[in-house]
Amino acid sequence: MKALFVLTSCSEIKTVGMKTGWYLPEVAHPYEVFTKAGVQVDFVSPNGGMAPMDPGSAEAFKDDAVCKAFLANETAMDAIANTKTPAQVTPGEYKIIFYAGGHGPMFDLPDNVEIAKLATAVYEAEGAVGAVCHGTVGLIPVKLSSGELLIKGLKLTSFTDAEEKAVNLDGAMPFLLETRLKELEAVFEGADNFACNVQVSRRVVTGQNPASATKTAEELLKVAK
Repeated sequence: MKALFVLTSCSEIKTVGMKTGWYLPEVAHPYEVFTKAGVQVDFVSPNGGMAPMDPGSAEAFKDDAVCKAFLANETAMDAIANTKTPAQVTPGEYKIIFYAGGHGPMFDLPDNVEIAKLATAVYEAEGAVGAVCHGTVGLIPVKLSSGELLIKGLKLTSFTDAEEKAVNLDGAMPFLLETRLKELEAVFEGADNFACNVQVSRRVVTGQNPASATKTAEELLKVAK
């Protein structure tokens, strides 16, 4: 089985001059879950090439054993330094597509139709679609062949508006993700700030925050089999 991880290409929140990117444990922990299960992991990003990691996430999780092992994994680091472009991906190869979080995705995934089409292809071939934290923003542009949004009527979660306010970045985001998902008729299920919360709806699995990353991956594996 193969899984495609979607990473952001955005490295900075320009309005506040803050470095961003993909969030370390939201990639490292799912990567460990999948590779231990024998799943091959590939990486794609909007621009291809080097996908930037949020430096703050490396600092916050510097003592996390899984994150340390991931950063020391030359195969994984080389793949992240050379992510595929959407055009280089053959979606039929993948049983799982997974959107990692970090604040970066808020800026380059909400309107990314190329990657959205990959997710549609995986889902409509009976594959599983997953996202954690701000990665859920990547599901917004995903449309089914019927023309309907994938997330309409689905029970899902993401980094909540309350969590965004707790980290003082609600004013720096282009929009609040929880609010936008509700506007698009998703059934949003939030939990306490920074608590593990994973929602499974049909073949779509979403996690609320970094604490939800491992369980999101575990549930994705169950859905994909």
